[in-house]
Amino acid sequence: MNLYVELLASTIRMSVPLILACIAGLWSERAGIVDIGLEGKMLIAAFIAASAAAVFGSAWIGLFCAILASVAFALVHGYASINQRGNQVVSGVAINMLAAGLAVVLGNEWFREGGRTPALPPEGRFLPFEFPALYDVPVVGALAKVFLNHSILAYVAFAIVPLSAWALARTRFGLRLRAVGENPQAVDTAGISVAWLRYRAVLIAGLLCGIAGAYISTSLSSSFVRDMTAGSGFMALAALIFANWRAYPALGACLLFGFLQAIGNFAQGVSIGGFQIPVQFINMLPYVLTVVLLAGFIGKSIPPKASGIPYTKDR
Repeated sequence: MNLYVELLASTIRMSVPLILACIAGLWSERAGIVDIGLEGKMLIAAFIAASAAAVFGSAWIGLFCAILASVAFALVHGYASINQRGNQVVSGVAINMLAAGLAVVLGNEWFREGGRTPALPPEGRFLPFEFPALYDVPVVGALAKVFLNHSILAYVAFAIVPLSAWALARTRFGLRLRAVGENPQAVDTAGISVAWLRYRAVLIAGLLCGIAGAYISTSLSSSFVRDMTAGSGFMALAALIFANWRAYPALGACLLFGFLQAIGNFAQGVSIGGFQIPVQFINMLPYVLTVVLLAGFIGKSIPPKASGIPYTKDR
């Protein structure tokens, strides 16, 4: 029973950065901006969050700095994609490469620990809530360990899903943003700025990626290490495609990825019939699922019609 409880709790913890990155991609791509750079924004945010938290001894300062760094990278992507009408995939790949290199170079220069940051003190981390009075109560204790033993950023991630679904479907801003992703000419004809709407979507994506990166280095872990996002941004993109650019199915896909990652953590060292399962095989399961989902559903999923297409105003 304890194993199942820990597995479910770990599934939630591992899915949090995927959910935040996936919803970030949802906002960006609903506005017609393909965001391959989710991975890079999460990585630079994780580095900056851990660095600021180590220097200032505050997880909240780390979160704030992480959001600023991620938004700055998002603005670079927005400028290249919206103002310069560049290739959005190339811009996203460049952001991923820049973030990976910059984090290591700055980490070596600032801390001299091979690209790592120092271990964070308790006040520099978002620690999970504890409810020891509930843990010994039958059933209630198990539920408390699964759903309540998480940091505040985890609850923010799950709250973002219904909020984003409602905003995109029910608010004027959300409807206009979706229209920009489908038919920007019609939006422009109505006297609404296509560029400004797309910039706001890119900024929201940067905000969410900043929170995701901060969660990875200050809540899920206690420091930054090289390439610690480990492809989470690409998994989030796969979940978004599999969910056909919808919020609630995206949540389910991210939980599935989180479940596989949790199994990988728990199954290390497990043997079946005297044969020990290789750690590499366990760790590759989420990535295999990413390939399977993309191969099986990328043709069936229907992206926004203007996705990845730079908008040029007719004169």
